Amino acid sequence: MKYRGAIFDLDGTLADTLRSIAAIGNGTLGAFGLPAIEPEAYRQMVGNGADKLMERMLARVGADYRGEDFVRFRAEYDRRYAADPLGGVAPYPGLPELLATLKAAGIKLGVLSNKPDDMTRVIVEGLYGGLPDLVWGQLAERPKKPDPTAALAMAEALGLPPETILYIGDSGVDMDTAQRAGMDSCGVLWGFRDAEELTAHGAKFLAKSAVELGEIIL
Repeated sequence: MKYRGAIFDLDGTLADTLRSIAAIGNGTLGAFGLPAIEPEAYRQMVGNGADKLMERMLARVGADYRGEDFVRFRAEYDRRYAADPLGGVAPYPGLPELLATLKAAGIKLGVLSNKPDDMTRVIVEGLYGGLPDLVWGQLAERPKKPDPTAALAMAEALGLPPETILYIGDSGVDMDTAQRAGMDSCGVLWGFRDAEELTAHGAKFLAKSAVELGEIIL
Protein backbone atom coordinates (compact mmCIF):
# COMPACT_ATOMS: atom_id res chain seq x y z
CA MET A 1 0.00 0.00 0.00
CA LYS A 2 1.25 3.45 -0.87
CA TYR A 3 -0.57 5.10 2.03
CA ARG A 4 -0.23 4.08 5.64
CA GLY A 5 -2.53 6.79 6.96
CA ALA A 6 -5.52 8.92 5.98
CA ILE A 7 -6.52 12.26 7.49
CA PHE A 8 -10.09 13.37 6.84
CA ASP A 9 -11.77 16.74 7.03
CA LEU A 10 -15.18 16.61 8.76
CA ASP A 11 -17.83 18.98 7.33
CA GLY A 12 -18.58 18.04 3.73
CA THR A 13 -16.16 15.09 3.83
CA LEU A 14 -17.16 12.65 6.55
CA ALA A 15 -20.32 14.41 7.73
CA ASP A 16 -23.18 15.99 5.81
CA THR A 17 -23.69 18.95 8.12
CA LEU A 18 -25.09 21.55 5.72
CA ARG A 19 -28.68 21.40 7.02
CA SER A 20 -27.45 21.51 10.60
CA ILE A 21 -25.14 24.48 10.08
CA ALA A 22 -27.80 26.38 8.14
CA ALA A 23 -30.48 25.74 10.77
CA ILE A 24 -28.23 26.78 13.65
CA GLY A 25 -26.88 29.77 11.73
CA ASN A 26 -30.34 31.00 10.78
CA GLY A 27 -31.62 30.42 14.29
CA THR A 28 -28.80 32.59 15.59
CA LEU A 29 -29.57 35.32 13.07
CA GLY A 30 -33.24 35.19 14.03
CA ALA A 31 -32.41 35.52 17.71
CA PHE A 32 -30.81 38.89 16.88
CA GLY A 33 -33.66 40.01 14.64
CA LEU A 34 -31.66 39.41 11.46
CA PRO A 35 -32.95 37.74 8.26
CA ALA A 36 -32.25 34.12 7.40
CA ILE A 37 -29.78 33.06 4.70
CA GLU A 38 -30.71 30.47 2.08
CA PRO A 39 -29.23 27.12 3.21
CA GLU A 40 -27.28 26.51 -0.01
CA ALA A 41 -25.31 29.72 0.57
CA TYR A 42 -23.70 28.15 3.63
CA ARG A 43 -21.71 25.86 1.29
CA GLN A 44 -19.43 28.79 0.46
CA MET A 45 -19.27 30.22 3.99
CA VAL A 46 -17.94 27.25 5.95
CA GLY A 47 -14.42 25.83 6.10
CA ASN A 48 -12.35 28.47 7.86
CA GLY A 49 -13.57 28.11 11.43
CA ALA A 50 -16.57 29.38 13.39
CA ASP A 51 -15.43 33.01 13.73
CA LYS A 52 -15.02 33.32 9.97
CA LEU A 53 -18.43 31.73 9.46
CA MET A 54 -19.94 34.33 11.82
CA GLU A 55 -18.24 37.14 9.91
CA ARG A 56 -19.55 35.84 6.58
CA MET A 57 -23.08 35.38 7.91
CA LEU A 58 -23.18 38.90 9.32
CA ALA A 59 -21.70 40.42 6.17
CA ARG A 60 -24.27 38.63 4.02
CA VAL A 61 -27.19 40.12 5.97
CA GLY A 62 -25.53 43.55 6.24
CA ALA A 63 -24.97 43.52 10.00
CA ASP A 64 -21.84 45.20 11.38
CA TYR A 65 -21.27 43.41 14.67
CA ARG A 66 -17.97 44.07 16.39
CA GLY A 67 -16.47 43.72 19.82
CA GLU A 68 -18.96 42.62 22.47
CA ASP A 69 -21.79 42.35 19.93
CA PHE A 70 -19.77 39.84 17.90
CA VAL A 71 -18.88 37.90 21.06
CA ARG A 72 -22.57 37.64 21.99
CA PHE A 73 -23.48 36.53 18.47
CA ARG A 74 -20.81 33.80 18.48
CA ALA A 75 -21.88 32.69 21.97
CA GLU A 76 -25.48 32.28 20.80
CA TYR A 77 -24.34 30.19 17.84
CA ASP A 78 -22.19 28.02 20.11
CA ARG A 79 -25.06 27.57 22.57
CA ARG A 80 -27.41 26.42 19.83
CA TYR A 81 -24.81 24.08 18.34
CA ALA A 82 -24.00 22.48 21.69
CA ALA A 83 -27.71 21.88 22.34
CA ASP A 84 -28.12 19.66 19.25
CA PRO A 85 -24.80 18.94 17.50
CA LEU A 86 -26.09 15.85 15.68
CA GLY A 87 -29.47 17.21 14.58
CA GLY A 88 -29.81 16.84 10.81
CA VAL A 89 -26.29 15.41 10.55
CA ALA A 90 -25.50 12.17 8.72
CA PRO A 91 -22.46 10.32 7.38
CA TYR A 92 -22.07 10.34 3.62
CA PRO A 93 -23.00 7.03 1.91
CA GLY A 94 -20.40 4.32 2.29
CA LEU A 95 -18.08 6.26 4.58
CA PRO A 96 -18.66 4.27 7.80
CA GLU A 97 -18.00 1.05 5.88
CA LEU A 98 -14.92 2.54 4.23
CA LEU A 99 -13.39 3.65 7.53
CA ALA A 100 -14.02 0.19 8.98
CA THR A 101 -12.31 -1.39 5.97
CA LEU A 102 -9.33 0.96 6.21
CA LYS A 103 -8.93 0.32 9.92
CA ALA A 104 -9.04 -3.43 9.35
CA ALA A 105 -6.33 -3.01 6.71
CA GLY A 106 -4.06 -1.30 9.23
CA ILE A 107 -4.45 2.25 7.89
CA LYS A 108 -4.11 4.89 10.61
CA LEU A 109 -7.09 7.26 10.59
CA GLY A 110 -7.29 10.88 11.69
CA VAL A 111 -9.96 13.57 11.55
CA LEU A 112 -8.82 17.20 11.41
CA SER A 113 -11.40 19.99 11.35
CA ASN A 114 -11.61 23.75 11.73
CA LYS A 115 -14.86 23.18 13.65
CA PRO A 116 -14.49 23.72 17.44
CA ASP A 117 -12.83 20.73 19.07
CA ASP A 118 -15.68 19.73 21.37
CA MET A 119 -18.27 19.68 18.57
CA THR A 120 -15.87 17.85 16.25
CA ARG A 121 -15.44 15.08 18.80
CA VAL A 122 -19.16 14.76 19.50
CA ILE A 123 -20.05 14.50 15.81
CA VAL A 124 -17.30 12.02 14.93
CA GLU A 125 -18.16 9.83 17.92
CA GLY A 126 -21.85 9.96 17.03
CA LEU A 127 -21.29 8.98 13.39
CA TYR A 128 -18.15 6.85 13.47
CA GLY A 129 -17.67 5.67 17.04
CA GLY A 130 -14.09 4.68 17.76
CA LEU A 131 -12.98 4.10 14.17
CA PRO A 132 -10.61 7.12 13.89
CA ASP A 133 -7.36 6.91 15.86
CA LEU A 134 -7.24 10.68 16.40
CA VAL A 135 -9.93 13.39 16.26
CA TRP A 136 -8.84 17.02 16.44
CA GLY A 137 -10.94 20.13 16.07
CA GLN A 138 -10.11 23.79 16.49
CA LEU A 139 -8.46 24.90 19.74
CA ALA A 140 -6.99 28.30 20.55
CA GLU A 141 -3.48 26.86 20.54
CA ARG A 142 -3.99 24.93 17.30
CA PRO A 143 -3.63 27.02 14.10
CA LYS A 144 -6.54 26.65 11.70
CA LYS A 145 -6.15 25.03 8.30
CA PRO A 146 -4.67 25.74 5.79
CA ASP A 147 -1.79 26.25 8.24
CA PRO A 148 -0.08 22.83 8.13
CA THR A 149 0.96 22.79 11.80
CA ALA A 150 -1.93 20.63 13.01
CA ALA A 151 -1.72 18.22 10.07
CA LEU A 152 1.99 17.71 10.68
CA ALA A 153 1.44 17.28 14.43
CA MET A 154 -1.25 14.69 13.70
CA ALA A 155 1.11 12.81 11.37
CA GLU A 156 3.70 12.73 14.15
CA ALA A 157 1.11 11.57 16.67
CA LEU A 158 0.07 8.79 14.30
CA GLY A 159 3.73 7.82 13.94
CA LEU A 160 3.79 8.33 10.18
CA PRO A 161 5.86 10.45 7.78
CA PRO A 162 3.66 13.03 5.98
CA GLU A 163 4.41 11.52 2.57
CA THR A 164 2.73 8.25 3.63
CA ILE A 165 -0.58 9.99 4.46
CA LEU A 166 -3.42 10.87 2.11
CA TYR A 167 -5.26 14.03 3.16
CA ILE A 168 -8.95 13.97 2.21
CA GLY A 169 -11.27 16.98 2.09
CA ASP A 170 -13.92 18.84 0.14
CA SER A 171 -12.47 22.34 -0.18
CA GLY A 172 -9.55 24.40 -1.38
CA VAL A 173 -8.60 24.94 2.26
CA ASP A 174 -8.08 21.18 2.64
CA MET A 175 -6.07 20.86 -0.57
CA ASP A 176 -3.86 23.78 0.52
CA THR A 177 -3.35 22.15 3.92
CA ALA A 178 -2.21 18.91 2.33
CA GLN A 179 0.18 20.63 -0.03
CA ARG A 180 1.76 22.69 2.75
CA ALA A 181 2.12 19.58 4.93
CA GLY A 182 3.79 17.55 2.18
CA MET A 183 0.87 15.12 1.90
CA ASP A 184 -0.94 13.88 -1.19
CA SER A 185 -4.50 15.18 -1.39
CA CYS A 186 -7.83 13.80 -2.51
CA GLY A 187 -10.80 16.05 -3.08
CA VAL A 188 -14.23 14.50 -2.55
CA LEU A 189 -17.02 15.52 -4.91
CA TRP A 190 -19.94 14.85 -2.55
CA GLY A 191 -19.12 17.79 -0.27
CA PHE A 192 -19.62 21.55 -0.16
CA ARG A 193 -17.34 22.63 -3.02
CA ASP A 194 -16.85 21.60 -6.64
CA ALA A 195 -14.16 19.89 -8.71
CA GLU A 196 -13.01 23.21 -10.17
CA GLU A 197 -12.07 24.58 -6.74
CA LEU A 198 -10.40 21.34 -5.67
CA THR A 199 -8.34 21.10 -8.86
CA ALA A 200 -7.37 24.76 -8.71
CA HIS A 201 -5.92 24.14 -5.24
CA GLY A 202 -3.83 21.20 -6.32
CA ALA A 203 -5.90 18.08 -5.59
CA LYS A 204 -3.88 15.06 -6.71
CA PHE A 205 -6.98 12.86 -6.82
CA LEU A 206 -10.74 13.39 -7.04
CA ALA A 207 -13.23 10.85 -5.69
CA LYS A 208 -16.91 10.66 -6.60
CA SER A 209 -17.78 7.97 -4.07
CA ALA A 210 -16.55 6.10 -1.02
CA VAL A 211 -15.69 3.18 -3.31
CA GLU A 212 -13.44 5.37 -5.46
CA LEU A 213 -11.81 6.83 -2.37
CA GLY A 214 -11.10 3.37 -1.04
CA GLU A 215 -9.47 2.37 -4.33
CA ILE A 216 -7.21 5.43 -4.16
CA ILE A 217 -6.11 4.70 -0.59
CA LEU A 218 -5.73 0.94 -0.92
